[in-house]
Amino acid sequence: MVANSDKSNGYEEIASIFISGRGRNHGGIGASVVSDWSQMLPDGATVLDLGCGTGVPISLALIKRGFNVYGVDASSTMVKAFRARFPAVPVEWAAVEDSDFFGRTFDAVVAVGLFFLLDAGIQRRLVAKVAAVLQSGGRLLFTAPTQSCSWADAMTGRTSNSLGHEAYRNALEAEGMSLVGTQRDEGGNHYYFTQKT
Repeated sequence: MVANSDKSNGYEEIASIFISGRGRNHGGIGASVVSDWSQMLPDGATVLDLGCGTGVPISLALIKRGFNVYGVDASSTMVKAFRARFPAVPVEWAAVEDSDFFGRTFDAVVAVGLFFLLDAGIQRRLVAKVAAVLQSGGRLLFTAPTQSCSWADAMTGRTSNSLGHEAYRNALEAEGMSLVGTQRDEGGNHYYFTQKT
């Protein structure tokens, strides 16, 4: 069996379609939830956006609130679009499982539409990687369904996997993070709000 070398999980292949849709939507789904959540962060906080794509709408919402944003995405086309839009914002072309997250710590990490694209083992390792770069009291926001399930990604057709609420909570607690809240947005996406103790 040939290993899957596409670390973007199919998103490089459909990048132009994505960019012409969500990538241009400044008030896109998730932006208001992220903006509200970010009010809990200290002024001038440093925030890592995992699976940042073009930076719209999530990084844009954080930048508008005055945060120092860093981005990581596994699609080279998405990263080029991000750099064109936000030339002063550090962004790395890398899979989240391979990135060293700029060799620094962060006040917060956001991962909208990312976790469930990854294999279950990678999701659990990503929780540990995020915990390692979050400062004490730092926050993680990510999206995934509350139930344990698999489905075909609407954009790529590839299989997505949610570990489910209980498994995510256990993985977070094992890494010194607490699940402090959840929310559903206008598109039916489920958000997990966590904090490092």
